[in-house]
Amino acid sequence: MENFNQTSTDFILLGLFPPSRIGLLLFILIVLIFLVALFGNLSMILLILLDIHLHKPMYFLLSQLSLMDLTYICTIVPKMASNFLFGNKFISFIGCGVQSFFFSTIAGTEGLLLISMAYDRYVAICFPLHYPIRISRRVYVSMIMGSWIMGSINSCAHITYALHIPYCRSRAINHYFCDVPATLTLACMDTWVYEYTVFVSTTLFLLLPFIGIACSYGRVLLAVYRMNSAEGKKKAYSTCSTHLTVVTFYYAPFVYTYLRPRSLRSPTEDKALAVFYTILTPMLNPIIYSLRNKEVMGALRRVMQRIYSMQL
Repeated sequence: MENFNQTSTDFILLGLFPPSRIGLLLFILIVLIFLVALFGNLSMILLILLDIHLHKPMYFLLSQLSLMDLTYICTIVPKMASNFLFGNKFISFIGCGVQSFFFSTIAGTEGLLLISMAYDRYVAICFPLHYPIRISRRVYVSMIMGSWIMGSINSCAHITYALHIPYCRSRAINHYFCDVPATLTLACMDTWVYEYTVFVSTTLFLLLPFIGIACSYGRVLLAVYRMNSAEGKKKAYSTCSTHLTVVTFYYAPFVYTYLRPRSLRSPTEDKALAVFYTILTPMLNPIIYSLRNKEVMGALRRVMQRIYSMQL
């Protein structure tokens, strides 16, 4: 690593797996998780497109979540697997910028999408008669487009800064993907301004949405508690607990990682926490939403029956 050409524009990704039998087992496990996430999210998107009963705002938002999770895992895992299998840990300067752009875009966009999903459930449970007006087609399409646009703008700002600072130390990034804060540890200038912008972005795109979601679900749970229908309570609790599980898995590791000062962070801990939101969450989301949602399971049965009848 010390002999790496300092004039090269390539970076080295040190990776996630140790060069041992345990590393190989972890690699196989990650590949299996990747395949489950790939199949689960593709299936969720196709199911929502094919079944007319799922053509509702909640499920269009869910299809966007699956699309984001697909982008997450496809941006990071194939390159990580290739590096481990072939021993080539290099990534070009442009390749690193592209990977960072997609990661940062999805991170911000998904944070905003989750609060849109929470708002959808809040209106559906607390103001059911107003739902068609408050969550009209124009409204939920605007929420989706707004999430993508704001996430992309935020990502462009971060990546533009990262690509225009000088790197004069070892090109070895102690991570398994091009996470901008990990990359900036190699910079030969003071990056306190960028660290402050990371704090602001994390607050705006993750912490504040998380607080908003917590407040909205506080109102939702109060409304559910006052319901007279036992079946209505059960359905509302099921929907809310599903979304809260997804929200916790996503926000908690992100906020814990990026709101801490760099002096309190360690590369090993950052990589372990990153596994949650880049690999585990994309696998868990479609499983959680399908197994705990009767409408999704019903749609799956209908689509399977339709495919079976076409084969006959």
